[in-house]
Amino acid sequence: MMKLHSFLENQDESISSDASSYDRARAVKEFDETKAGVKGLIDSGVVKIPRFFIHPQDTIQERFYDFNKITQVPIINLEGFESSRRMEIVSEICRASETWGFFQVVYHGVPVSIMEEMRECCRHFHEQPDEVKMDWYSRDIKRPVRYFSNGDLLVNKLAANWRDTIMFYFADGKLDDELYPELCREAVCEYMKHIVTLKDKLCALLSEALGLHSDYLASLQCMETESLTCHYYPVCPEPDLTLGATKHSDPSFLTILLQDDIGGLQVLHQNHWVDVPFVQGALVINIGDFIQLITNDKFKSVEHRVLARQARARISVACFFYPSTENNHKPYAPIKELLSNES
Repeated sequence: MMKLHSFLENQDESISSDASSYDRARAVKEFDETKAGVKGLIDSGVVKIPRFFIHPQDTIQERFYDFNKITQVPIINLEGFESSRRMEIVSEICRASETWGFFQVVYHGVPVSIMEEMRECCRHFHEQPDEVKMDWYSRDIKRPVRYFSNGDLLVNKLAANWRDTIMFYFADGKLDDELYPELCREAVCEYMKHIVTLKDKLCALLSEALGLHSDYLASLQCMETESLTCHYYPVCPEPDLTLGATKHSDPSFLTILLQDDIGGLQVLHQNHWVDVPFVQGALVINIGDFIQLITNDKFKSVEHRVLARQARARISVACFFYPSTENNHKPYAPIKELLSNES
């Protein structure tokens, strides 16, 4: 706690200093060494966010544009995907993947109770006392379970994101549950069982949406490793100055996202930011960069972001799917069948 106190004292000095004398590298290093994350800043009572969290206004000035009255992210009902509605569902997934790169799914097979337990697990971890969480704080990418604030904080020269994260890395789908924080063990294990099952369903449906046999994407072993990232976006005293997550696309094959009812997630569609609203019982699916690559741009990996909020903390749990460890360095290229279809 002494390091956090020292950091806050230095930040008070930096606020009153001019930009030329501001030492960003020192500020982020001191913040990182507190191991308290953004949540620690809020718990300390800050009313001004540190300078390295402040984003240029031109990156957030369009945040309040209301494009939601005329369009919305597709919501797809997966009920009956194994029988009478399969062709209809495949068609909806194809259209959403081509035009949005994002869609929400309902009746997906993951129990609402399991989703709620996962959200609460994430909340409980991040709302523990700093001295408890500190044991998990690390920037060692070889650690399969680690807690941190902004993965690229020490190397990125751009503004930081207003969020903290605990990440679980499942190489080839495996992670010893003894490595989990005890309060996360049951919730993460149960959630991942259902999410992997849903991923298998989506793999088959996406394959068919591409006009390929249903096990095509599974045969590539391109979604055998999972990274489960549990984000906590604390309340922000100056939400107009920062972002929960800057504009980005996902460098994965596929992402399955569990969000709460706070809102803030936006997707870039036709050059406008569109909200991805909370839908009870739904999971958000988005196409990753690698699927766009192997589908020869048929399916789109689109940019998205998260706004900072002042009312309540936001919770989201993103599961990113990557190749098996055996195929981790394998070069991927557009699927030949899709190239031939366009020639």
